[in-house]
Amino acid sequence: MATTTLVKKQSSFLQGIQGGASIAIGYLPVALTFGLLSKSTGLSLSETVLMSLIVFAGASQYISLSLIAVGTGVIEIIFTTFIVNIRHFLMSASLSEKVEDDSLWKKALYSFGLTDETFSVASTREGAVNSGYLFGLMFISYASWVVNSGIGFVIGASLPTTVQESMGIALYAMFIGLLIPSLKKHRKVLFLAVLAAIINSLCYITGMISTGWSIVLSTLVSAVIVELIYSKFTKEVDQHG
Repeated sequence: MATTTLVKKQSSFLQGIQGGASIAIGYLPVALTFGLLSKSTGLSLSETVLMSLIVFAGASQYISLSLIAVGTGVIEIIFTTFIVNIRHFLMSASLSEKVEDDSLWKKALYSFGLTDETFSVASTREGAVNSGYLFGLMFISYASWVVNSGIGFVIGASLPTTVQESMGIALYAMFIGLLIPSLKKHRKVLFLAVLAAIINSLCYITGMISTGWSIVLSTLVSAVIVELIYSKFTKEVDQHG
């Protein structure tokens, strides 16, 4: 019985690795770019790899780099990345309905590896998933992200100084590239981005608060205002529809 259970767990782990292979490949260019940009931001190799080891969140790590580049404080960085990752509460709650019941320490361990990509693969898999599958899925994704972050840094260190310094521009270009598709699909995102930019610019011009808190404040305020406006608009449409 014990042997059968062990074989089943090993099989599930391997299935998880197979399921996460596409994620690992997809993470390769993104992680390499993160390593390149972290070098241009001024992080060391150990700091770059350690961030990927501890954080393991692409969007948050990129945002952290942009905040570090402008001299933002630690508290502001933590608060901003927390806001960005609030969606993980919903993903975790959704995935918990699909995962077989297991010990708390296992849930805490594989929840660390929950990303948009691993969530998508696990949630779309037919039937329930067990911890073995999730460990395999998240292991290969995590390994790809961490290893390629370090490789990207090493590659960046070998580039000419002028190229390294110019990589800072690529960070902002990447954010614009991520934002444009959303702007085309959802007008709400456009209003949110414009309003956040206006609020952040006003804070910067007046010098009322630091750059880090200005980003946090503009993000929160714009999100609340846009959501209130759209909620009111939706209710009016429903009432007159």
